[in-house]
Amino acid sequence: MEVIVCRDAATVGVLGAKYVAEGLAGKAEPVIGLATGSSPLGLYAELSRMVRDGELDMSAGRGFALDEYVGIPLEHPESYHNVIRRTVVEPLGMKPERVRVPDGLADDVDAAAAAYDEAITAAGGIDVQVLGIGSNGHIGFNEPFTSFSSITHRLPLTQRTRDDNARFFDSVDQVPTEAVSQGLGTIMRSRRAVLVATGEGKADAVAAMIEGPVSHKCPASILQFHPDVIVVLDEAAASKLESREHFRTA
Repeated sequence: MEVIVCRDAATVGVLGAKYVAEGLAGKAEPVIGLATGSSPLGLYAELSRMVRDGELDMSAGRGFALDEYVGIPLEHPESYHNVIRRTVVEPLGMKPERVRVPDGLADDVDAAAAAYDEAITAAGGIDVQVLGIGSNGHIGFNEPFTSFSSITHRLPLTQRTRDDNARFFDSVDQVPTEAVSQGLGTIMRSRRAVLVATGEGKADAVAAMIEGPVSHKCPASILQFHPDVIVVLDEAAASKLESREHFRTA
């Protein structure tokens, strides 16, 4: 695990995008795993700049969203189908039909989740998985005590996660209670993972992920065993780390 502590959130986005682009470089049909939430927005903005300036070409790329709410209409502004379209597909010049989002409206959500995992495998796997981290250490919507070997699956959201996501809705009551997420096993099969985190609210989870034991209490801690994971933090998100001398700064 490579950890880089940046002076501010803007630098996190720029540096995170650099590592994503490196992992996609040289591939005729690069496959990117797409996290949502506020953490990766700066990273996506920098990737968009790289596309505009001719430094990156995603026109033949494929994308797989990390997760989606169950039961939320596709046209809802906070459906991840819509969020990914706004923040990634259009800015990066990707073809909509080559970017998939888990189906939270399927008649059989569990079967659709399994098929989604199979589609990732059929695409050759994910070259670079973009990740954020929840305040309770979740990645994707894999809450504490999710199996480390899990594949894409349906799962209930904890009240803490719903409270954290209420800022995207008019009230916490509007936040869905279930989601479909790539599993921890799915995430670990990515060839590279780039996790970005900013703000003091993520500091405890970041410390548990990097310095704590690998534990189901902090799902992100499984990334300690990923062969190529890069964690890019701002000073606030890194504020609870005790071993700062071992990590790079930028």
